[in-house]
Amino acid sequence: QVQLVESGGGLVQAGDSLRLSCAASGHSFSNYAMGWFRQAPGKEREFVAATSWSGSHTYYANDVKGRFTISRDNAKNTLYLQMNSLKPEDTGVYYCAADPDHDYQIYDYWGQGTQVTVTP
Repeated sequence: QVQLVESGGGLVQAGDSLRLSCAASGHSFSNYAMGWFRQAPGKEREFVAATSWSGSHTYYANDVKGRFTISRDNAKNTLYLQMNSLKPEDTGVYYCAADPDHDYQIYDYWGQGTQVTVTP
């Protein structure tokens, strides 16, 4: 199995940028498709972005498309989420997750999350 640790969250103003990182350890990172999810207070966790094991295929939720970029560096066992033009509605706890089946349906491994707060 793989262990995941997110970092890079913080308190920013609307329009600012942040880059989240997800460091993986344990089983080979390149064996997994990877995703980012977020959960706002009082809401269910939602999909943000995903990438294939090589990084050649990426997928985004409609409300982040064009503002967020998911990427990965398999040599560094790290997943990234570059977030630009942040909005208050982007506030939430951001989680990275690993999908061993590469179907972007069930993610078996999750990090503990990192808080992102965007003020107006």
